[in-house]
Amino acid sequence: MKTPTDVLRDEHRIILEALDVLDAAAERLARGGALPDGWWPELIEWLRAFADRNHHAKEERSLFPKMVKAGVPSEGGPVGVMLEEHTQGRALVQAMATGAPAERPDVARRYTRLLRDHIEKENGVLFPLADAVLDEAAQATLRGEFQGVADELGREASPDWAQATLDRLMAALAA
Repeated sequence: MKTPTDVLRDEHRIILEALDVLDAAAERLARGGALPDGWWPELIEWLRAFADRNHHAKEERSLFPKMVKAGVPSEGGPVGVMLEEHTQGRALVQAMATGAPAERPDVARRYTRLLRDHIEKENGVLFPLADAVLDEAAQATLRGEFQGVADELGREASPDWAQATLDRLMAALAA
């Protein structure tokens, strides 16, 4: 059975693929190219749905509070850093959604850099720490809470939906 951190790592793999797609789009825009109609808003919504409402919700509502309860400091430690980076990421997604089109490539690059570094910290530091401090009962509770997020969000929490959407966006970008 997968641990809750395994579930989050699997989601990270999909999110990293989305960051590659976003980087390709940013590069095209920086060179003066255009994106297919509706492509940019769809990718922004994907980021909000799968990366934030699904993935970050699991961390913020479930994993981080359980880690704090197990003795990991909420401020001045990895949990606080991750929360701050989630906030920064949301601000950058908002800037990509509502900012001037000419600024999109730069904002997109800042976002992808932030998230790649963030994922590396979570995979390399935070998740091993969580696995060390959370007992089996806490892990079982997390599994149930993660399932609750999935039930609440439906398809937006589905890795299959996330991957299929990314595949379609990549194909549209390549066409």
